[in-house]
Amino acid sequence: MRLTNLSNWTIYLDAFGAVCIEGPKWCGKTWTGAYHSNSEICIADPAGNFQNRMLAQISPDLVLEGDKTRLIDEWQEVPGIWDAVRFAVDQETQKGQFILTGSSTPNHKGVLHSGAGRISRLRMRPMSLYETGASSGEVSLQALCNGKLKPVMTGEVELKKLIEYIVRGGWPANQKVSIDKAAYLPKEYIKAILEDDIFRIDGIKRDSKKMELLLRSLARNESTTVTNKKLKDDIKEVDDQDIVVETIASYLDILKRLYLTDNQKPFHSRLRSSVRVKQAEKRHLADPSLACALLNATPEMLLSDLNTLGFMFEALCERDLKIYAESFGAELYHYQDYKNKEIDAVISLPDGQWCGFEIKLGANQIDDAAESLLNIKKDIESEKDGVAPAMLCVICGMSNAAYQRPDGVFVVPITALAP
Repeated sequence: MRLTNLSNWTIYLDAFGAVCIEGPKWCGKTWTGAYHSNSEICIADPAGNFQNRMLAQISPDLVLEGDKTRLIDEWQEVPGIWDAVRFAVDQETQKGQFILTGSSTPNHKGVLHSGAGRISRLRMRPMSLYETGASSGEVSLQALCNGKLKPVMTGEVELKKLIEYIVRGGWPANQKVSIDKAAYLPKEYIKAILEDDIFRIDGIKRDSKKMELLLRSLARNESTTVTNKKLKDDIKEVDDQDIVVETIASYLDILKRLYLTDNQKPFHSRLRSSVRVKQAEKRHLADPSLACALLNATPEMLLSDLNTLGFMFEALCERDLKIYAESFGAELYHYQDYKNKEIDAVISLPDGQWCGFEIKLGANQIDDAAESLLNIKKDIESEKDGVAPAMLCVICGMSNAAYQRPDGVFVVPITALAP
């Protein structure tokens, strides 16, 4: 049963009339919603020539009829359902009446009200290593952020195994598939996006070839702060195709609405600092397996290209850090100052404190990573009103233990981490 990804999300059913679970296709939204509902309807069901969709279009309130809690799957197929749910919740004080699930955000046409205070929106992501069983869960991220860690030997992890976790991804249906066939699902995912979803989201016809070129460029620039202009230049250099920056921005918005991208926002310890808004977001696809699929990167290829592997490993870790952090009300960012000093991942805690994480594949990189974190901490402490990190940590792929170094920096293998 999946809980870490949605932070014991059922508490929201006790607080709101409806809960909307949003996220990429095939990540487990429907299963999760069905597990906690007493009746359900899928708007995208093709049965009867899509009769559920037609019924919803004629009279959205009719699809709300059924035992509560009622699941309405792929509600975004008929955006008017949102207002129907909001109205129904207004009519009754009962909490947890509806669960809505959707794999895209519709445009505002046909949606009149935000649903604020009535419908709680929650994000689901592909499964973390802890959810798939690839992490032992011996180290709690929440406890770690509070400076608590009991040293523990976590065992050796083979590089080939880490590569397998990256290529397989966090898709529930892909967990028992042999590694030689693991790339099929993310490739099919990309195909479905390009052949169907980019048109169906709002009925506007788009150039799927240009969209594919953009996706490939995003894959080449996974875990970087590349700008839209640099994406344009990258496409021109690699694929010898011209795409104007305005088209790139428009297509990126579509990918965001399809939950295909999941970027990290910039952070600064002084919350009013211009750094937060001036520095670029760090680019991520929803799962590192998608980047591998777009690059046709097999396990063998990643093993021989450690530079690319490093970026994919960083994406894997930051996917999991985001899932774990959100489970206790924290948020994931990245840090980059005007001197281009960087912290791979920053977790901002509910009490205003923050923690810095460097992500390194090999244990031989731990010393340099710890030194970098400490240097940035020193710089921040020298700033007027600068707020120093409450905890510093190196997340590692090949380390066989979780421990605290003499300089105070923690070291934790990603395969030992849990919420």
